[in-house]
Amino acid sequence: MRPTQILRSGGDGELGKYGKYMGTWGNMGSQPQKGIVSYALSGNRQRPLAGTLHAAFFNTWRRFSGQVLYVLPPFIVAYATMSWAIERNHYLNSKAGRLEFADEE
Repeated sequence: MRPTQILRSGGDGELGKYGKYMGTWGNMGSQPQKGIVSYALSGNRQRPLAGTLHAAFFNTWRRFSGQVLYVLPPFIVAYATMSWAIERNHYLNSKAGRLEFADEE
């Protein structure tokens, strides 16, 4: 049997002069690595919301204070312009406004 047939079949047989088949992907059959230590903490032991309320309050204040001077002045100008336009529209459509500007239309 040729080595490619064994590699395609996924068998653990000897490959003759090519040596031993290493195994499928993820199970290569090599020596275990030494000197690598990994630690893990169980999901039940973690505190995923620790400090969330405190961080959210101060982070919100920091972001708000950094952006307020970019956002507030245009809103103030837009509100003042809109209130002037509404007031002017009410005046022009009132009896006094129609009498004052009747000849312009």
